[in-house]
Amino acid sequence: MTYRVCFVCTGNICRSPMAESVFRARVEEAGLADLVETDSAGTGGWHEGEAADPRTVSVLDEHGYGTQHVARQFQPSWFARLDLVIALDTGHLKALRRLAATEEDARKVRLLRAYDPAAADDPTAGGDLDVPDPYYGGRDGFEECLAMVEAASTGLLAAVREQLEGRAA
Repeated sequence: MTYRVCFVCTGNICRSPMAESVFRARVEEAGLADLVETDSAGTGGWHEGEAADPRTVSVLDEHGYGTQHVARQFQPSWFARLDLVIALDTGHLKALRRLAATEEDARKVRLLRAYDPAAADDPTAGGDLDVPDPYYGGRDGFEECLAMVEAASTGLLAAVREQLEGRAA
């Protein structure tokens, strides 16, 4: 049975396609591509049908990740087929939990950086586990976003692997 993960940000052109691409690469490197499906969406439909932001594509390409992305809006009906819905910031987390029709659906929603032990345990962060939106800034914001996504992807992969092992037991 396929384990399905969906990354969600605001418009689905910067953070969530970046997270989708990085996590898909981690899944492939781990030899789990046949078991884990990865995609992304936005809380809003402003950019539906558009490609990822060119700065996202450029940063991904320069770091060895590819992306074939078309933006779309998250639909509440998707909870039924998804195992994990990964929010890129607390605003997305709240919006997604409001969309959840059941407690079971709401429990599927998690913050990406909660999977980064260094971020989750950082007393100077004050509990801020948001991946900042790079859209209105410069290229350095996209680089920072990628670093945060990469740091959290290792922990997320470990959590997904544990879930897959739990299914096999």
